[in-house]
Amino acid sequence: MVITISRQYGAGGSEVARLVAARLGWSVVDNEIIDRVAERAKLSPGDVARQEERAPSFIERLARTLAVSSQELAVPELGAAALPRDEPSLVRITEAVVKEVAAEGRAVLVGRAAPAVIGQLTDALHVKLVAPREFRVKYAAQAEKLDPRAAEKYMDEIDARRSRYHREYYGRDWDDPGHYHAILNTGLLGFDGAAEVVVVLARARGW
Repeated sequence: MVITISRQYGAGGSEVARLVAARLGWSVVDNEIIDRVAERAKLSPGDVARQEERAPSFIERLARTLAVSSQELAVPELGAAALPRDEPSLVRITEAVVKEVAAEGRAVLVGRAAPAVIGQLTDALHVKLVAPREFRVKYAAQAEKLDPRAAEKYMDEIDARRSRYHREYYGRDWDDPGHYHAILNTGLLGFDGAAEVVVVLARARGW
């Protein structure tokens, strides 16, 4: 049993995930993914946290690190003797972490293309959060301490990276509603209201 939260930047993905997890008594897996990837890559969580789901500068640094890392960093799906040296292989490290979280169960997982990675699971609930542009720009300005114009640019760059990540590695349109069980507008519902809808959907499944 796992709930995935996909989100437009500024739609409150982490906030809603925490509320859902608290109400269900589950764990929320957001920065923990960053920690796990950072540990395997021998990078600091801060380095990973500053990146979104696809940023070339991060990939280049990660590739250089992994190229000289020990065998213990290899993930089972890559083979015991394989060390990932290119971007697709590095994406598979993140996939491995996402699958580990799904296997552990009773988790609310934020981002990382989780619906594409574990979409075939029958005991998964996939939700995407959206919000009006003005709402998200205001959120970005406050969160990143930017003026509105810079916040809007930052927001668009983050969403473009997320969209490209899904398209390049999974052949998916990130905006296609067919990939999600529900698309919720946090600008209208609020974070608390959106969380309550997700909880109702989860409990309807007997979770």
